[in-house]
Amino acid sequence: MHWHTNHNQRQMPWKGEKDPYKIWLSEIILQQTRVEQGRAYYERFIINYPAVQQLSEAKDDDVFKLWEGLGYYSRCKNLLATARIITNDYNGVFPALYNDILLLKGIGPYTAAAIASFAFNLPHAVVDGNVYRVLARYFGIRTPSDSTEGKKLFSALAGNCLDKKKPALYNQAIMDFGATVCTPANPLCNSCPLQKTCLAYAKNLVAILPVKTKQLIKKDRWFTYFIIEAAGNILVRKRIEKDIWQNLHEFLLEENAEPKTYSNKTIKQLLKQRLPVDIEFASMSDVFMQKLTHQTIYARFIKVSAKSTFIPPADFFFQPEKALTDLAFPKTITQFLQQAVVQQAFF
Repeated sequence: MHWHTNHNQRQMPWKGEKDPYKIWLSEIILQQTRVEQGRAYYERFIINYPAVQQLSEAKDDDVFKLWEGLGYYSRCKNLLATARIITNDYNGVFPALYNDILLLKGIGPYTAAAIASFAFNLPHAVVDGNVYRVLARYFGIRTPSDSTEGKKLFSALAGNCLDKKKPALYNQAIMDFGATVCTPANPLCNSCPLQKTCLAYAKNLVAILPVKTKQLIKKDRWFTYFIIEAAGNILVRKRIEKDIWQNLHEFLLEENAEPKTYSNKTIKQLLKQRLPVDIEFASMSDVFMQKLTHQTIYARFIKVSAKSTFIPPADFFFQPEKALTDLAFPKTITQFLQQAVVQQAFF
């Protein structure tokens, strides 16, 4: 707490905020997102939707478009659902008790504790990655932080360490301490005010704590997008399956388990099976790569033009080419569209 008061210079637009709506918004944005990236999104959301009621009344597509590029789009879906629950079931007033906050969609123990402590100064300890790291190192804990036993242990320890009279200040202090002093790599041990009593420092365990057991199993997916133009319109659809990028838009997709080579002939043969119209090949892009937590997407874009107008297949619709960027797309497609605009060679 002394370090926080006298030495902590970490600045964030939501720091010190007491409005539970803004705290909740910042916490949801910062799940799986770095502060540097999340800052601009937070500020845009506050400008467009300054209160929970405005967010609850927004069109889904408008909110997803504002979220575009942040990834983990289930967060955005839950954000809208919770905004509408608060507006409809709580008369637009954010619940003030931890257990009530925890019942809201997309809010887990960490986020509920953050809202309860920062907005209402309730004695609930936040336990995020920064807190796990500080506690594991300071107390020399080798129990894996991602195990059931570890989660219970760290949660109890965080609660015991919490300043019950100033929980908001303490929670902010320990999170900022982990983010700026007790960092994952190259922590500032030489200037750390906790160095003398830190067990990890004393036992030379700083580099290996905290311990994690789970290893991510990643897979590769190969996407080929066919951009079909007909009379100045582009064929698109919204992804509704329980998969990556749900509620975002895409072009006609063929997915393969490995890279596939296409020729003018194979493109025409493939599209003939899916479209009631003859097409003419225009161009093929390089491969675009996007790394997600559990998978890597390799995407190639093949542009074709239809020789006549046609009725879109089920789940598809035509979007004017000039208005394509009004829709929310995955980062991979957005990058391709931005490159196409720069080159001014879409078709």
